[in-house]
Amino acid sequence: MNKKKELLVQIMWELAGSIFYAIGIYNFALQAEFPMTGFSGISIILYRLFNISIGLSTVLLNIPVAILCCKLLGRKFFVSSIRCMLLSSFIVDYVAPLFPVYQGDRLLAALCTGVFCGIGYAMIYTRNSSTGGADFIIMAVKALRPHLSMGNISFLTDVGIILVGGLLFRDIDGMIYGMIVNILSAVVIDKMIYGMNSGKVAFIVTKNGKRICDVIDECSQRGSTILKAQGGYKQDDIQVVMCACNSKEMYQVRKSVKDTDPDSFIVVVESHEVHGEGFKMTNIGEAEN
Repeated sequence: MNKKKELLVQIMWELAGSIFYAIGIYNFALQAEFPMTGFSGISIILYRLFNISIGLSTVLLNIPVAILCCKLLGRKFFVSSIRCMLLSSFIVDYVAPLFPVYQGDRLLAALCTGVFCGIGYAMIYTRNSSTGGADFIIMAVKALRPHLSMGNISFLTDVGIILVGGLLFRDIDGMIYGMIVNILSAVVIDKMIYGMNSGKVAFIVTKNGKRICDVIDECSQRGSTILKAQGGYKQDDIQVVMCACNSKEMYQVRKSVKDTDPDSFIVVVESHEVHGEGFKMTNIGEAEN
């Protein structure tokens, strides 16, 4: 029963992500006639040249890539990606046309395309799936180089397709709009995937570590860790209190610490991901080998 429920949730996420993706492609990008990224961009080129439906050409383009990448990506990710690719292709061809098509300013269309596609991709990626095509290549690179950002990988793989589309139709403005879509989509993907667990980390240099930990617990109910350290100049023993919390809590932590120990030294840094008690866990879509 749990497996059936998990599969149902998976499909619902893929459906929602595919709808966002399809609206971005059909209702904004296609009508604005600027180059798109990934296999969607190639499909749009084929549509404009030969009037081949976007969903059908996407499926056909995916066949050789799927064969090459299936072993590297793992069976579970591969199967869910094929399902999501077919679902998204169907929605692009048969569901997205049911929604109103934006025919206004191209810049606004580019912004909406980047946001809608970014949200759609992120929802799909976080369920360990993809829409196939360039996503197979992106996730394959992610499997080989897990430290790389998905947004950055996506950006690098899509630049060439944007340039080809712009040069083919001699649309320099379209190339610029395509780059805007690509950058914005990459930002949205990273913010949705990594931003859910983002926060701040404070390193507090003090001689009253235990008192600082108590103050942090009182003002934010966050745990903290005392690290033993040594001063670089006097070589005296000091303590460094490390605490992770969200942006709103960090202001109160910083204020309370300075009120308690005015001589303390505080360094606050951004943290892209914080996992553990008190922070929401997310299922980041990494491929299984």
